[in-house]
Amino acid sequence: MHGTKTVNEIDARGGETRPMNIDGRRAQDSPRQSAGAIVWFTGLSGAGKTALCCALAERLRSRGCAVEVLDADDLRRTLSPDLGYSRKDREENIRRIASLAEGLATADVTILVAAITPYRQMRQELRQRLRNYVEVYVDTPLATCIARDPKGLYRRALADEIHSFTGIGDPYEPPLAPDIACNTELDSVSAGVDKLTSALDRMEKLRRVAYAGC
Repeated sequence: MHGTKTVNEIDARGGETRPMNIDGRRAQDSPRQSAGAIVWFTGLSGAGKTALCCALAERLRSRGCAVEVLDADDLRRTLSPDLGYSRKDREENIRRIASLAEGLATADVTILVAAITPYRQMRQELRQRLRNYVEVYVDTPLATCIARDPKGLYRRALADEIHSFTGIGDPYEPPLAPDIACNTELDSVSAGVDKLTSALDRMEKLRRVAYAGC
């Protein structure tokens, strides 16, 4: 069973955006409505966040879960084209992604977010703000990420063509106590997905609900 999709309704009384199901009911009016899990993958560029997200999404869908993948690189172009890479802009970008994830998760959809999210303060704010938040640290060493360099960004950063690139000109602050940690240098993507699904099951984040069927 697929998750009930939502759209946003502007509440005429106060201008507040409220999620609605596609059948026109407000999300909170659904008799068994509750927030789905938001699984947030943090790590360096090239660590394997998107690969794990997509593979996990495929695994969860095969189990009947409603899943949405939010990739920060794609959302930069659509959600935050006006932002740069200063700390202030990075924080605003993450807040926008969090708002999107929060809105989608109200429909019992499991949200998988792949975003560097380099600062601990950012991630602490996410944990405080988001219901059913799960932090996944993709703990792949910087040297491995530089060797992979799928988009050539590390090469450009090391040549001083890109400034404030995370891990080179700007810090990445590793999580001190992530909910789950994966290392794509040591483990295959498939093994990482096995670890993730087992951990999420133990945490009861993939419960069976009326809409997600998970």
